[in-house]
Amino acid sequence: MEIDALDLPVEVRIHGINEIGQESGNASACLGKDIPWLQEVPAHPVWTTWAVRYRDVVILDENNEVVGIYNLTDHNLGDPEAFEALKTMLIGFAGGG
Repeated sequence: MEIDALDLPVEVRIHGINEIGQESGNASACLGKDIPWLQEVPAHPVWTTWAVRYRDVVILDENNEVVGIYNLTDHNLGDPEAFEALKTMLIGFAGGG
């Protein structure tokens, strides 16, 4: 990933988090992918805590506090401008600008 090549003060890590009740889709969501996939559980209801909408990219700081949200339904990453906007957000929150 392009961001990995940058010398940022904070490491950027990307994980998928599946909503409680959607466990049946875990196998297909992981098929052929290398991004870590986590399953939300009742003890840690992050979708509710973070007010997640489907296809949100939730950006957390070092304390796991939400500092940004970018929805991939509203912003198709196939559009170069949307891709750059998300990349710029990630780099900015990681201290790179």
